[in-house]
This record gives sequence, structure tokens and C-alpha cells, in this order.
Amino acid sequence: MRQQKYYEAYLDDFDKITVFMSRNSYEGVSNKFYLKDTRGHIYDLHIQSIETTHSNYNKYTLALYDSIEIGNEYYVVHQHARATVLQYSAVVKTAKFDELFYYDGDDLGYTYNEKATSFALWAPTAYRVKLEIMKNDVTYTYEMKRSEHGVFRYSILENLENATYVYLVRVNGEWKETIDPYGVSSIENSRRSAIVDLAKIRVKDYPLPPLQSSCDAIVYETSVRDFTMQSNIGVSCPGTFRGFVEENEQTKSMQTGFSYLKSLGITHVQLMPVMDFGSVDEIYPLLHYNWGYDPVQYRVFEGSYSSEPNNPYSRIFEFVKLVEECHKAGIRVNLDVVFNHVYDKEESFFDKTVPSYYFQMNEQGDFSNGTFCGNDVDSKRRMCAKYIIDACKFLVKTYHIDGLRFDLMGILDIDTMNAVYRECCAINTDFMIYGEGWDMPSFLDFRQRASIGNNAQMPFIAHFSDRFRDVVKGRTASNEVNVKGYCSGALYLIDIMKNCLSASCTNEAMKAICNLDMFAQITQSINYVECHDNMTSWDKLKECCKEDSKDIRIAKHKMMIAAVLLAQGIPFLHSGQEFARSKHGLPNTYEESDEINKIDYLRRNQYQDIVECTKELIKLRRAHACLRYCRKEDVEQHVHFDTIQNKALIYKLLDDTEEMIILFNPSQEYFTHDMNTAYKLLYYNGKAEDILIQKVNVEPYSVIVFTRKL
Repeated sequence: MRQQKYYEAYLDDFDKITVFMSRNSYEGVSNKFYLKDTRGHIYDLHIQSIETTHSNYNKYTLALYDSIEIGNEYYVVHQHARATVLQYSAVVKTAKFDELFYYDGDDLGYTYNEKATSFALWAPTAYRVKLEIMKNDVTYTYEMKRSEHGVFRYSILENLENATYVYLVRVNGEWKETIDPYGVSSIENSRRSAIVDLAKIRVKDYPLPPLQSSCDAIVYETSVRDFTMQSNIGVSCPGTFRGFVEENEQTKSMQTGFSYLKSLGITHVQLMPVMDFGSVDEIYPLLHYNWGYDPVQYRVFEGSYSSEPNNPYSRIFEFVKLVEECHKAGIRVNLDVVFNHVYDKEESFFDKTVPSYYFQMNEQGDFSNGTFCGNDVDSKRRMCAKYIIDACKFLVKTYHIDGLRFDLMGILDIDTMNAVYRECCAINTDFMIYGEGWDMPSFLDFRQRASIGNNAQMPFIAHFSDRFRDVVKGRTASNEVNVKGYCSGALYLIDIMKNCLSASCTNEAMKAICNLDMFAQITQSINYVECHDNMTSWDKLKECCKEDSKDIRIAKHKMMIAAVLLAQGIPFLHSGQEFARSKHGLPNTYEESDEINKIDYLRRNQYQDIVECTKELIKLRRAHACLRYCRKEDVEQHVHFDTIQNKALIYKLLDDTEEMIILFNPSQEYFTHDMNTAYKLLYYNGKAEDILIQKVNVEPYSVIVFTRKL
């Protein structure tokens, strides 16, 4: 932030310096400025303009006609002989800076073998960089050498496995200690990066059920901590990677933890953030609760999920075990990644190595706040995009990850997201990427944002469909909690409900409302009514349907789950949704407590009927290909709709081998529907059936599924 000190100077372009002088010091007046480097060289600066700011400063725009060396340390001297360090600022945002300093090598971080370890840190604006190694409780410090493209290097000819290290970076006149942006592991609370042998990280592969497209996926979101934090469920290491996949006679008999996860029939488990975050003390994890959307490191796992946070290998091997056990059970693993902001900008390795470069900043030196965290990441910078792509490739290649969910993806740019998909898909052909495509108010041009409105430019990337969520369930904002959706009683939404069941990729069912579809491809719609954000869908129903009995709310809740699992597109469930999970009406429990957030298996037992309903719907989806079309043309050709008195919805799917009819009746009325020929009844209000029927009595708040072979 500018205009904080009496005298400040910023290099805003290769030939432009901006100076601020407080009017409380020399009245903010100087008729002359000079530039001085560490070798004593003097360069003339030419005043081009002077203006007074609202903060009682004089702002000088100075022209620099001599070329300077990026990375050298310079001071700007005014006519009263006062000097201030020249801070590398908006110059790092120029195309010329990226052209000069972009480095496309794959050796950033460290390269280890038993005989030597080489270190490489990209820090083009740094004057000096030192490497501090701690081995066997002894600290050694080495001066690193600047090389091409602003990469500092140093090699040590000895075995450094399990040694820890930090970089000491002198930039903008200050020494700053930082962990390694490309670090692979660390000790507790991100204090120091740690050297591990990557050759020891071996993930055993197991054959996974084939996927024809991402529409075959059924994604189940959960938190490593929440999933096993309840007491007396048979898990000896609750809230950890180990505990997540721990199985024994007790977990099997009680159907808790991983034993329960395996029983659901889902294809993908999406883990809420497991990369290192800053809001939980890794030594005393029970002191604080947090979901983990406070990223500190992007290639290092969170230590509070490890049984030994001070052991660099522990968090790695325990996560590897989690992936292996999931894959062995036929469940793919997606990670929730948070590249849109950092926990603490000033303390981040981004800002300590190349200040301002990695964050969106305008010409006035203000930082973008579209994330409401004060530090929107600037993926348009080439080395920032490379960092994101490299981190994603590393996770997929090293840990055999199957998909990534991007938090606030609209902060990032389209080209970077497409590049992430290409690079990751080259490693894993079944790889899936999806995210929150909200159009966040950042400094990034809206035409370049990886947001829903630009989805046609990202054909292989899916987005959470807020249309589906709001139409099926009702609006989620705190001030709209009473607004219902179609399945919760707003029958007037029946036409747009058709569009939602069609993955919002065709405007056929929307002509009465608008002429615009939402997604270019059917594989781009993540259909959901509940995720970790906002009220749970059960709590929402209790607010917007207060007039209903509990039995009616349960029926509506089942209907919402059915809508998610029977719609075209990609279904997404939040853990506990299948047993009416409640967070006591709280809309955002990211730091509430384990008591509020833990998965409650006792409640699961109370609502076992909804669990069984969910399992039956999952079976239906996986058994019938017409529920999983992956091309827009198939939806346009094979998906049709009708209504009963414009209240109950008839959802028809017809292809060369099968015809399905699905009825949704969210009203309190009874209807009779004659299908003109006999169909096999597969599902009625949560129960699996197997009888032939032509004329059906449609009860209130019901979902009914029929099929007929052709």
C-alpha cells in the first residue's frame, strides 16, 4: 500500500518512477531527484508531473532515461539529500518484465540425490539471496548466485535428505525469510521447507472403473477432519489422513468413516483443502477449527492432518495411503485447490520473493479484492500461471490425483485454466476440472475471467451451476433464505426446472423465459443443491418451508437429491446431505467448531431412510446411460418434457435402447398419469421397485422413475 511513509519511491516501468512525498515533510516539495545505485553511480531523474493526492502527499512522476539493472538496489534522493529505496512495483506487471524474466525450466525448488542437492529460486527483483540449511540442528548459510532470467542457484555436494531450509531474500531494501514456493514438504506450521527424496513417493495403482465422460462421475465432497471427528466411531486417528481410510471391525459394523464412504456408491470423493493452510496450529490442531481456505503452500500437505506434523515424510506417506485406499475401493480422488488468494499476502512466499508480481494491482498501486481477502492472485503474469500449472501437474503426477476443484475460479484467467486442463489431462486422461465460476469483481478484465459467462472458451472445464441450485432448492443468500425453489414448493419455476434437468445447455425448455442457454457443453454443469458454503439444504428447508411437517420436509429433501442425481450433467453431493445434515441454521461454518462441522453418524442412523434413498438413486444413475449423456446434441434429441397441470414435471429420456419417464411432483396434490403402455417401475419415493405399471397414482412430494426397453 502506498502513501504510508514520509517518502516513498516506486519503479512502475522501466523508464518511470513514481515518488510520494508527505506534505508534512519539507511541505512535500523537491525540485530535483537523483537515482543512486549500490556502486555509487548517479542517474538523473526528470520531473514530468506533480499532483497533490487526497492523502496529503505530493505525487511526482519521474522519467528515467538511463537503463538500469533489475535486481540491483537503488535509492531515490531528493533535493534535501534524503534517500529512500526504490521499490520494484508496477514494473513487474509489464510485458517487458515477463519477456525478460520468464523462465520455462523445470528445476525450480530443489533437485535431490544422495550425493548433491541443487536449489533454484526465481527472484528477479532480488538484490541478493541466501540459502539457510539446517542439518542435525546445525545451521549453514550460503550466498546464492544469480543466473539467467533472475533465477538464483546453489548446489551442496552432500546428502541433505531430511534437512530443512529457508531462503533469505534481500528485495526492496529489506531482508525477508521465506520457505520455498516450490517446496515439496515442510515441518510444522510452515516454519521451514524440508528436503525429501521424491523417488520414495510411490503411489500403487489399482484399476478404476472406466469413465466414458465426466458425466459418469458422482462427486461427494467432504472434509478430512469432519469425516472422522465424531467420538466412538472406531477411528483411532480422528481428523487425519490416516483416520480417513482407517477400517476395522467397529467401523464396518457401525458403517462409519471409510467403511461408510465405500457403501455409498459414489465415483469421486472431493476433499476440501488438504494443501498446507495457515489457520490451524499443526501442533495443537484442536485449538482452532478451519475448513482450510487459507493457503500457505500449494505443493505441501496440511500438517494438522498428519500424525507427525514435524516429520516431513509423514504427511506425504499418509496422504499416499489415502489415495491408494480410495483407488483400491474404486473411488477417484479430487482435491479442492485455492489458487485465487493467499492466507497472508505480506507473509507469503510470493510477496517475499517477487513483491507485487503475483497479485492483481492497478496503476495506483492498489491491490484487487474480488476474493474479499485483499490479495487476488494475478494469473495473467506468466510466472504466476506457470506456478499454478506446475503445482497442478506435480499433484497429479506425484500423487495420482483424479481431479481438481478450483475455489473462486473466476479470479483466475481463461488461458491458465485451459492450460491446467491440457497439462493434467496429458497425465491422466480421465482427469476432471471444475470450479466456482462466479464473476468476482477483481481487476482482471471480465472477458478474461474463468467464469461461467465465459464457459464457451473453456470447453473441458465445468462450473457449479448456481441456476440449478437456486431453481431446485431456492436461493441461498442470507437475506433470501425464505425464497423457495421448484422442489421446495415454487411450482412456477417448472419451465426453468426443465432447463436445469437438461444441464442448462439447451434453450429449448427456456423459450418461455429467455433465449440463452447457460453452458456450451453438457459436461460443464456441476449440479448441486448443497456444498460446504451456505446453509445445508436441510436447514434451508426448515427456514423456507416452516409450514411443513417433518415428513413433508424429508420428502422434499429426497426430491432435491433425486434432482441432483437424475439430471443431465455432473452430480455433486455434500457429505451428510444424504442424512439431512444440519449445522443449526448457520450459513458459513468455516471456523465454528468440530461440534458443528463433524459428520454425525448418530444422525445418519436417525435418517437412514434418506441414506438408502440416495444409494438407490446413485445405483439408478450408474445403471442407465440415458441419465449420463455427455453431448449437447444427445440432450436436444433424447430429452423431452411434459407437465401434469403445469405443476408436476414429466422428464422423458428416449434413445435407441431405452425409454425412461421420471415424475417430479413437489405439490401437495394427487394426480393420476396414464403412460399408455406398461413400464417397469424402478423407484417410488425412495423405494426400489420392480413391477410393471401403465397408470400411476402420483402422490404429493414424490419422485417416480419408470423404464421400458425398446
